[in-house]
Amino acid sequence: MAKWVYLFKEGKADMKNLLGGKGANLAEMTNLGLPIPQGFTVTTEACTDYYNSGKKITDEIQGQIFDAIAELEKIQGKKFGDTEDPLLVSVRSGARASMPGMMDTILNLGLNDIAVEGFAKKTGNPRFAYDSYRRFIQMFSDVVMEMSKTFFEGILDEIKEEKGAKFDTDLTADDLKEVIARYKAIYKEKMGDEFPQDPKVQLIEAVTAVFRSWDNPRAIYYRRMNDIPGDWGTAVNVQAMVFGNMGETSGTGVAFTRNPSTGEAKIYGEYLINAQGEDVVAGIRTPLPITRLEQDMPECYKEFMEIATKLENHYADMQDMEFTIQEGKLYFLQTRNGKRTGPAALQIACDLVDEGKISKETAVSRIDAKSLDQLLHPAFDQAALKAATPIGSALPASPGAAAGKVYFTANDAKNNHEKGERVILVRLETSPEDIEGMHAAEGILTVRGGMTSHAAVVARGMGTACVSGCGEININEEAKVFTLGGETIKEGDYISLDGSTGKIYLGDMPTVEASISGNFDRIMTWADEIRTLKVRTNADTPEDAANAVKFGAEGIGLCRTEHMFFNEDRIPKIRKMILSKTVEAREAALEELIPFQKADFKGIYEVMEGRPVTIRFLDPPLHEFVPTEEADIVALAKDMGLTVEEVKATCDSLHEFNPMMGHRGCRLAVTYPEIAAMQTRAVMEAAIEVKNEKGFDIVPEIMIPLVGEKRELQFVKDVVVETAEKVKAEKGSDISYHIGTMIEIPRAAILADEIAEEAEFFSFGTNDLTQMTFGFSRDDAGKFLDAYYTNKIYESDPFARLDQEGVGQLVKMAAEKGRKTRPEIKLGICGEHGGDPSTVEFCHNIGLNYVSCSPFRVPIARLAAAQAVLNNK
Repeated sequence: MAKWVYLFKEGKADMKNLLGGKGANLAEMTNLGLPIPQGFTVTTEACTDYYNSGKKITDEIQGQIFDAIAELEKIQGKKFGDTEDPLLVSVRSGARASMPGMMDTILNLGLNDIAVEGFAKKTGNPRFAYDSYRRFIQMFSDVVMEMSKTFFEGILDEIKEEKGAKFDTDLTADDLKEVIARYKAIYKEKMGDEFPQDPKVQLIEAVTAVFRSWDNPRAIYYRRMNDIPGDWGTAVNVQAMVFGNMGETSGTGVAFTRNPSTGEAKIYGEYLINAQGEDVVAGIRTPLPITRLEQDMPECYKEFMEIATKLENHYADMQDMEFTIQEGKLYFLQTRNGKRTGPAALQIACDLVDEGKISKETAVSRIDAKSLDQLLHPAFDQAALKAATPIGSALPASPGAAAGKVYFTANDAKNNHEKGERVILVRLETSPEDIEGMHAAEGILTVRGGMTSHAAVVARGMGTACVSGCGEININEEAKVFTLGGETIKEGDYISLDGSTGKIYLGDMPTVEASISGNFDRIMTWADEIRTLKVRTNADTPEDAANAVKFGAEGIGLCRTEHMFFNEDRIPKIRKMILSKTVEAREAALEELIPFQKADFKGIYEVMEGRPVTIRFLDPPLHEFVPTEEADIVALAKDMGLTVEEVKATCDSLHEFNPMMGHRGCRLAVTYPEIAAMQTRAVMEAAIEVKNEKGFDIVPEIMIPLVGEKRELQFVKDVVVETAEKVKAEKGSDISYHIGTMIEIPRAAILADEIAEEAEFFSFGTNDLTQMTFGFSRDDAGKFLDAYYTNKIYESDPFARLDQEGVGQLVKMAAEKGRKTRPEIKLGICGEHGGDPSTVEFCHNIGLNYVSCSPFRVPIARLAAAQAVLNNK
């Protein structure tokens, strides 16, 4: 019989894949002899079985769960379902990868109408007993039965108002009995049945709900955002309850062994007296700093600090810990490697190396490559900051500067972000359901919540500026307005947030580029020592190229020449070429463009100082350049001595039914060889002049796009070679150059061995290769991809993360075929996938020479390339 359930004492730290991160850590903490409420873990394999069995927990698994409950009864000396002194449990999710707040938790499970009375007598604390039961009813109804929390929050607020209570803790036992009665009445009204009284039914329903929550929309979205496979599943941890809501000598908290925002080596966290864990992370009450515990409960604080230090030393990493104090006794509920901002990740990694706790390789392997993006985010302009007066301030929950229009719901934030607006999400408190709006927002502002609230933790993980717990705000979410510091801010008004100081400003404050810290350079130096894959950039201007060099780019893998034609002084000239009726007229029009192209290339070559530069020849269909406005059409007709009707007819004739697969790429050069000749002359003259003027050793790399046939490439290559040799002769230069192609058509991948006879290098254009292979456009995929994620057809956007099973196999095959024909062929990737860490690792594994990505993703690619080496040792 398969083993589906493990007691904590049966597990180990290295069983994360089976027990999930939380279960493996609880097992490890049990083995270390720490004060852990005992329990058991239902494995990730049981979750997979639940889905394979038609979303049912089999009798075999249920049997093992009840056997484990019997063992837990022996350990705790209490009976599950007892009416006098019941064993109560929490039921929590625990995936392999930490997914804070994305899945569901139920506390105080095992209570019912009779047991709560016995519990009240046994504890001698009726208020606590009824508070625990009302919490359980609300959580069970929300998580298991999927009733909206608002029903219960409304009832609680009504009774608090009736009783003149400010906080939940001000309600008496009798008040809470009334809350419970109303909770049960709304449950029966909405569900058509009484609230379940059998603890065994409650338990199986709760485990089922946690398994089910693995596939809730926010968990699917979070997995997609963080590259977590959907087939991993989640484990479920069932743990004996300890209670932080038993009075003034009880409490609950969340703490980090180092500051998760800055990385400072100092304990950082919060706790609440007379509360349960959800109160802290939900941000319903604003908690106290962890250091205050030393005054409130000095013995507990001393023990807490000893255990926190022990855990960090054991895991050799910053720990995120949840704890509860029950009537003066300390319990640890979990520990995990803490989520941290990009700057904090670098600081902690460097400090741990300096403290001798980890090696440089370990430091490099631990940093989330995507988090480096946060280091490159802007800060507020200092002059604007000095001139501005904040309208309020609160907790600096996640660093960075953000300015945007205020929206009050996650949906509104998401929708307006998609319209191109910068958005600030303002909420009373965020919940996991807000994940998409939070992801879309430039910044997040909450009225409630502390530094470890949901908003703070998720914002830090995403690198989004967040200010939380601004209790001075008077918010009306329905009317979409709030007041702060004497100002009234409505939906669509601009505000600015400083997530590093917690200050809130009225208006749209300007930002400046982020400065990169010394820790960044240290980590990047270590990464560069480890990696073998080169990192280039996609850059079309000297400014972009200079930025990329600053971030460590070792060359340009893609310079798109068409972007150079859209400038105001150039577009009329390219239009003249397009509308010309003869080769001579086209050549004359193109002649006018050479000085512009050459100047652009010279600027890029000068910035790159001899680093390799791959220039892609004209790629988009010609219709993209033609005028659409009447005034532009009239001006062009006049300039060319044509009638308006003639110009319109030519423009209409260029219209394509499927531009993605039409008259573009190398097909333009086959039809109009003079375009390739003009671009070659500009490239070669620029390279020769910069080499002569600056002394840089420049070897131009000319890339022919969209090739699918060897003879196609050969035709265009002949034009390029003839022109290049002519320029060399004119200039008396012996400069070398390379001609290659962009592999972006499946046929080119299949015939890569033949194409390599003509190509000196391949650059994989994975954006187009993905479109061609999947058969849908990235511009239109948004219309249906959400349905594909929901139905688990795709787990990620194939335009953001390379599809390694399909498109990746074409890349791998083409690389192997290309090398077979030309062993020294240079291989790279230049789609935006080049900045995606999982794609970078794939490129390393199949032996590409380099990846190329946008300038701001160069550091991500450098780190990911080093991690690829470490992952494959």
